[in-house]
Amino acid sequence: MLTARAFRTVAVVEAVSWLALIVATVVKYSADAPLGVKILGPIHGALFIGYVLLALQLRAPMRWSAGTFLIVLIDAVVPGGGLLVARRPDLQARQAAA
Repeated sequence: MLTARAFRTVAVVEAVSWLALIVATVVKYSADAPLGVKILGPIHGALFIGYVLLALQLRAPMRWSAGTFLIVLIDAVVPGGGLLVARRPDLQARQAAA
């Protein structure tokens, strides 16, 4: 069964990978070193897709409204937004029960 703890973990890892990808992109264009983007791009892409799929699976059990669900999805697009999602009180409370 999918737990809030698993979603929180994916949210944090996805957020960190997004921030690392931004750094790698800066390095790519400032130092002509594209290796970081080649490695981190697919990793972040897979984590992003996993985040969205897990959010879709958790929407009903967490009883997220359409607005809350939209915020959770938008936070995945904002660099570091997954860190905010991981701190959501409803995910914290469910972690103990899950």
